[in-house]
Amino acid sequence: MINNSTKKPGPNKKPLWLLIFIPLLIIGAVILIRVLDKPREVRSSLPEELTPKMTYAVVNSYPHDPRAFTQGLVYHKGYLYESTGLYGESSLRKVDLETGEVLQQVDLPAEYFAEGLVIYEDQLVQLTWREKVGFVYDLEDFSIIRQFTYQTQGWGLTYDDQRLILSDGTDRLYFLDPNTFQVVDSLSITYQGQAIQRLNELEYIRGEIYANIWQTDDIVRINPLTGEVVGWIDLSAILPDDIRTADTDVLNGIAYDPESDRLFITGKRWPKLYEIRLVPVSSD
Repeated sequence: MINNSTKKPGPNKKPLWLLIFIPLLIIGAVILIRVLDKPREVRSSLPEELTPKMTYAVVNSYPHDPRAFTQGLVYHKGYLYESTGLYGESSLRKVDLETGEVLQQVDLPAEYFAEGLVIYEDQLVQLTWREKVGFVYDLEDFSIIRQFTYQTQGWGLTYDDQRLILSDGTDRLYFLDPNTFQVVDSLSITYQGQAIQRLNELEYIRGEIYANIWQTDDIVRINPLTGEVVGWIDLSAILPDDIRTADTDVLNGIAYDPESDRLFITGKRWPKLYEIRLVPVSSD
């Protein structure tokens, strides 16, 4: 007997592992997209909005040569470059940030007192105090490329992507052509109509000039177009009393890492260099 009836096919069953794996894969993909889409948190030294009065929080501390009479400080591609002063002790140094080890050094003749330092293109430019002579070095081997002269004392030095900016211990800043070292402009620095004297170590940061006021724990933020001080940074007590010695001198050394937005501070014959974060002064 022939059975002409046909059997209806049953449902196509998927393996159990596939039923579990596919939802997990979808969930994992959603989580990954959200993680990648989330803005990366960057440890920043400078908040987006700076208030007129700022103080600091220490993020990291690093060893610093306590014999270094720091006059100029620059951060560049993972290293610190430092100009140290005093007659008979002045030098140019390349320093390992993490250890404080001096990796490279050239000493100046005893008749020069080294001052401010800046990097321009692939060169290091270093001032001297009363000698009115500057030195240009090759960034790699520290060989001297040339010398130049200027008419004022040399204190701090920085670069605004167009001009060198020089301080001489007064209330004035001088703007120099980086190729000829001729003064192309100058600016009087004031706060609420009063001249701000003893401008010393300089650093150009986010369109402003940061200047340490010699023999104080203050750094001022300067509008480079008007010369007006737009903010004060109080660094009081950043170097603890218990690591100060009879040789410890004043705050002097500002360096900025623009790629990671890190701000470094030290001083003359300080045993520490600090990475700091700027915070508003409490209303209290």
